[in-house]
Amino acid sequence: MNYVPDFSIVTDNWIVLLRGLWVTIQIWIPSIVIGLVGGFLLAQARLARRGWIRGTSLVYVELFRDTPVLIQLIWFYYAFPILVGVQLSPYAAALLGLTLNTSAYASEIFRGGIRSIHRGQMEGALAIGMSRAQAMRRVILPQVIKRMLPAFTNRTIEVAKMSSLASVISVHELMYQGRLLSSTYYRPFEILTAVAFIYFVLIYPGTFLAGRLEKHLARSN
Repeated sequence: MNYVPDFSIVTDNWIVLLRGLWVTIQIWIPSIVIGLVGGFLLAQARLARRGWIRGTSLVYVELFRDTPVLIQLIWFYYAFPILVGVQLSPYAAALLGLTLNTSAYASEIFRGGIRSIHRGQMEGALAIGMSRAQAMRRVILPQVIKRMLPAFTNRTIEVAKMSSLASVISVHELMYQGRLLSSTYYRPFEILTAVAFIYFVLIYPGTFLAGRLEKHLARSN
């Protein structure tokens, strides 16, 4: 094998990769933030007293958890516009797909955390005059938040990695730019290695934090 790596192609095009990284972050962070809010609302629906609310939310959660994320992104870009009559931009389709997928997984984390608290605590809070919203905010969530932190950290990491799938629908994020440079300069080894390294630098702090959180919570328990 006589191939000689030349990483100067990476340094010559670092601004292109940096631009792709910025788009990746623009997909990743909103997907997490909006997805967590949606996940909390879905968890409340899953725990609702009315059966039709629980059933509807269950269908939503299972639909997004049991189909591939790639299919979801492609569906929102190519199929969803047929239903609504409006063509979404690649970025909007990717953000919508990742946000809804994140909310489905986050809802199960919230639901599991809430159900881990003895129901007597909610009943006690209601008995002293709190509304369900007040009891959830003042009594339940403060107890379960630390239990859910490792799971939410892991979910954040997964969404960062899933954002690379947006390249399939031509979102100009990091993976898209890497593929474009590879096909332009015929240097996939150097460029894709650099892309993998950038993802590692982006994601590893979250992985490290998740490990530290798990150890800390194990000691505190």
